[in-house]
This record gives sequence, C-alpha cells and structure tokens, in this order.
Amino acid sequence: MTATTRTDRVRTAAAIARLALQQIQDETTGDIAAPELAAIVRELHDEADPPGGVLGALAQLLTRTAQAAALTPGDTDDREAAACALEEAAAFITDSAGMRLHLATRTLHPQGERP
Repeated sequence: MTATTRTDRVRTAAAIARLALQQIQDETTGDIAAPELAAIVRELHDEADPPGGVLGALAQLLTRTAQAAALTPGDTDDREAAACALEEAAAFITDSAGMRLHLATRTLHPQGERP
C-alpha cells in the first residue's frame, strides 16, 4: 500500500471538482429558459452570500493558498510575490467575475433575485 500525499489528495479533489463543473456545463446545453439559466448562474455566484457560490468557494481557496504561500520556506520576495498574485486572483474572481455574473443573471431574469 502506498502512502497518499497531499498533492495526490488535491489532485483527486480537483478531478472531482472538474467532474462537477462538467455536470453543470452539461445542464446548460440545449433549450433552456432564461429564468432557469439565471438560477443556474446564481449557483455559481450567490450575490447574497458570495462565499456560498462556486466562485466564492474558489476565491476562498485562492485566499487560503495565498496565506500558505506567504508561509512557505524560501526567499521572502518570492513568497510575497506568489501570495500577492494569488490574492489578486481571488479578488478578481470575487469582484470582476462575480459582478459580471450578477449582471448576467439580472439581465436574464431580474425578478429571480433571491430574497
């Protein structure tokens, strides 16, 4: 029996996440009404609870990875550069991508906002 490394566990989890995202992508094929499509997109970015959506979870993962990068052994400048890049990626997901998804859902189905 071989020991499972952290990287192996992450690789497996990432594969599961890709399968889940493929399932979501498959659900958006064919004829789909605007309100239903808006509801699907809202699962990706929940404006009322940003960490609760898929993008929010990804942003949280990148933020946590940035924190880990800042603590890794090695050159301080390299650690800080890596952490900064990861934090900026998390912010981009939350701010830019999240806002665009919110605008798309409001365009598709403005009455479908969650209470």
